[in-house]
Amino acid sequence: MSSDNGAGAGGVMLAFLVGAVAGAAAALLYAPATGRETREFLGEKAREGRERATEAAAKGREAVNRGRETVATALERGREAYQQARASSPASTSREGA
Repeated sequence: MSSDNGAGAGGVMLAFLVGAVAGAAAALLYAPATGRETREFLGEKAREGRERATEAAAKGREAVNRGRETVATALERGREAYQQARASSPASTSREGA
């Protein structure tokens, strides 16, 4: 038979809630700033984070655009080189004359 030490689901839940309430009370008692100051601080950090995200997105778009330009330039140069090689190839001149 199993023994029940009184630590059922209800007891565990109660212990968790008591711990959470005690932790919240301790946090409120030892908070270094008032609620208003804390909200202002959090709002300022949120704005800074938003600005950083906007800047990062702009830099990402610039990098993508530069990459597209680089790929387009490389493709164009590759086509030109292919056309030049094809035009100057001795095999192509013998086929054209045949």
